Amino acid sequence: MSSPLGRRSVLAAATALSAAPLLPAAAQARRRIRFTAVFSDQDIRADAMRGFQRDLADQFDVELHLNATLFRQGTELVAIQRGNVEMANLSPQDISRQIPAWSVMASAYLFRDADHLRKVFNADVGREFTRMAREQLNIHILGPLYFGTRHVNLRPRTRISTPADMRGIRLRMPPGDTWQFLGEALGANPTPVAFAELYTALQTGAVDGQDNPLPTSRTMRFHEVTTQFVLTSHLVAYDLLSISARLWDSLSEAQRGAIQAAADKAIDESTRRHVAQEEEMIAFFRSQGLEVYTPNVEAFRAEAQRRYIASGQAQAWPAGVLERIAAVR
Repeated sequence: MSSPLGRRSVLAAATALSAAPLLPAAAQARRRIRFTAVFSDQDIRADAMRGFQRDLADQFDVELHLNATLFRQGTELVAIQRGNVEMANLSPQDISRQIPAWSVMASAYLFRDADHLRKVFNADVGREFTRMAREQLNIHILGPLYFGTRHVNLRPRTRISTPADMRGIRLRMPPGDTWQFLGEALGANPTPVAFAELYTALQTGAVDGQDNPLPTSRTMRFHEVTTQFVLTSHLVAYDLLSISARLWDSLSEAQRGAIQAAADKAIDESTRRHVAQEEEMIAFFRSQGLEVYTPNVEAFRAEAQRRYIASGQAQAWPAGVLERIAAVR
């Protein structure tokens, strides 16, 4: 039998709990968002994502895992799909592995510049592709994260004017068929190497060169182990800030709005700083003793477009998509 003291203690405890203030709904709903990316913590995009983290600090625990410390390049999409991470910086090339139609979004000489890229994703044609990714891959794309225009960077001093001059060049490209085809479209012999291993591959001569935007090449110090930059301007480089659709759908409208606003701010900051830094990089690399020059870009564009149209990749592209993207102003 319970004692009167015991019954009084239970009643007192229950009264105290009922009188205790409830936690605010926002605190109860606080969620963890782990973000994974292969770019360096010294990258402009890292600064932009630290801003993203700060902007959401009162609502979410945002963890930034950079330098491929959580997932290596090319594995991030599957990690989101399996629920192993909530958010990632995904390349369009990786999306095209699962959705062949997306390979057009990673093709050479598609976008004119960073402004055109952003406008395309805000237009009907871009929304069709983001909807495709959501429906087929269960990811919600927050927007394209521009990080510069890609150029060829080589160890040998061979003068490059047209794609024919690239014959035999072992050009590092990220793993994946879409990336490898891009290397072929430039006339080179593409060689898959993980981003984290690229400096050593250039240093030892395992590859003859690489392609990246100028700011990325400086951040990763590739100029220390190469002799020239060939300004092919073959790809407006971007990744896609993407979040698990499962997580996104579980959030309130206010939480989704906060995440989108923070992502838009990060994208704007990354774009602004990359554009400004690209203008500075040519002078910097020349000051370091490297040759920097523009080849016959029209010859590269014509050859790349010819190869893409003749390839099996183009068979998966939606009808008229190139014309629709070119028409966006």
